[in-house]
Amino acid sequence: MTLTTLLEVLERLDEAHLQMLDLAAVKKDAIKTNQVDYLIQLLNKESKHMKLIEQLEEERMQAAYAFLQGVGIRSNLNLNLTELSRLVFDPEEKQQLFHMQRKLSGTLQRLKEANTLNQQLLEQALSYIDFSIESMSYYSETEATYHHPAGKTAGVQRSGLFDSRA
Repeated sequence: MTLTTLLEVLERLDEAHLQMLDLAAVKKDAIKTNQVDYLIQLLNKESKHMKLIEQLEEERMQAAYAFLQGVGIRSNLNLNLTELSRLVFDPEEKQQLFHMQRKLSGTLQRLKEANTLNQQLLEQALSYIDFSIESMSYYSETEATYHHPAGKTAGVQRSGLFDSRA
């Protein structure tokens, strides 16, 4: 068996990850503009893409096993691309495999960076929401209702939401 099937599956895997990278860029904009409903739609699309990637990963493993059997190895080893390249003796095929490895690795690295950025943006948004809720609920329920001035206790009264005195 030639390496062609494996290279085709790797190309499809790279395409699927590039689509995930596009979704990550759109997701970043949705996070920045606080489009929660659109963000949920994007997460659903991402989930569907992940299922496709899992399926392609299974195909990659099957193609790798078929290649191993084609070169006379009767084991179901789960070899990475570098290890597989040691079993490729045709210089052109080896170069194609290395090219796909670099291409897929670069795409995965960019996707990882985009996901890390989106995670940080979400954490910042959640921190801001938490801060807003805490600052709006600073006063207790009794402080938010009307009391007759003569009925107030002699405690310390704050003039606003933030106490600027040190």
